Amino acid sequence: MNNLDAQYLSLLENILENGVEKEDRTGTGTLSLFGQRIYHDMSDGFPLLTTKKMAVKTMVTELKWFLRGDTNIKYLLQNNCNIWNGDAYKSYISKHPWGVEKEEFIETVRDDERYTHWGELGPIYGKQWRDWNGLDQIQNLINELKTNPDSRRLMVSAWNVGELHEMTLPPCHYGFQCYVREGKYLSLMWNQRSVDTFLGLPFNIASYGLLLELLAHEVNMIPDMLIGNLGDTHLYSNHIEQAGEQLGREPFPHLPKLKLSNVDILNGEFDYEILDYHSHLTIKAPLSN
Repeated sequence: MNNLDAQYLSLLENILENGVEKEDRTGTGTLSLFGQRIYHDMSDGFPLLTTKKMAVKTMVTELKWFLRGDTNIKYLLQNNCNIWNGDAYKSYISKHPWGVEKEEFIETVRDDERYTHWGELGPIYGKQWRDWNGLDQIQNLINELKTNPDSRRLMVSAWNVGELHEMTLPPCHYGFQCYVREGKYLSLMWNQRSVDTFLGLPFNIASYGLLLELLAHEVNMIPDMLIGNLGDTHLYSNHIEQAGEQLGREPFPHLPKLKLSNVDILNGEFDYEILDYHSHLTIKAPLSN
């Protein structure tokens, strides 16, 4: 069994056995634990779970969107990424209570240049990463990695307290820190206040694994350790059956490899190949917004 799937399945089992019932903003209800951790050695392979098939293109599109500094779902929709649709529509309807139905809203944002403001989510991840009051945190991080790799300030934050009230959804994964070992091995640790363990966490692991690979490529280092510090780590009540199904699956022994090319991280552009990815089938579950 590969260690990533082993950790993830152990986390699912722990929540099912020891999680406490908690209410949440969506009204769905959860089983929750606090203060969990994911720890992955990138030399073991690219961190895509094998016990269910991962939506790689969706994950890549969202990360490109963050790196571009974009906060409007138009780019996502045009690249067939729909994970922010529910939040964008809730934001729209809160301001236009007699507005259009969701399907028309999505089509309009995607196709009609006159209404792109409808898909705006406020100053969320991309805005904070690339323009925190005029400061480009990603550019600064890259500069520091190249010129001062032993710094203990290799950090990027999305938790801008002064702008939280303007965000459709405050950041769940609110910051990350990099660490360089022996001048050439690059690690990344992200912090997450709220963790949708079944749908969101596998996506977060892969996304920060990809970001680590991109940063390492940019500064000519070797991806080392990927670490996730997880706050409220929960299973939604309508994901429990699916979690049980995943727990019954045998992980594939090896993780896939990632091949990058044409990397332009500051413009959110790169090409990629996922090599030798073997997995079980997708397990569908509803997204709580």
